Amino acid sequence: MSLADDPTFFALLSGSFRRLVGRPLILEPDLGPDWLYAQAPFAVLSHDTSADPLFVYANRAAQRVFGYTWEEFVGMPSRLSAEAPERAERQRLLDAVARDGFVSDYAGIRVAKDGRRFPVTEGIVWQLVDEDGTVRGQAATFPLTA
Repeated sequence: MSLADDPTFFALLSGSFRRLVGRPLILEPDLGPDWLYAQAPFAVLSHDTSADPLFVYANRAAQRVFGYTWEEFVGMPSRLSAEAPERAERQRLLDAVARDGFVSDYAGIRVAKDGRRFPVTEGIVWQLVDEDGTVRGQAATFPLTA
């Protein structure tokens, strides 16, 4: 089973978001991992805890805006989602998330596979923390702009 439709990973994503941010990631309680992956109208991405974090999840909305397939996204260093000049700012954001649990109202510039730069606004980045308190990575969500 891929993380795209894994109920355990979905519980980690949504549970961490609810505990840290204080509201649900998905407003409709009947919607689950399949909806978040395939139909959500907002991007959700996640990376692991390795020294150079690797993406482990990107829903279809994120795949569309970044221009990568699931196979291309998963395993890619997450630092590549920002151009080199933007990476220091991205690292400061990730450090703040590690320290504070989450950051809301994030805005920054990201880069798509084809080199196109695009703004991310109203983003929320949070720690993925399991029920035992173990940090499993970080995740981000942001609305798609027209």
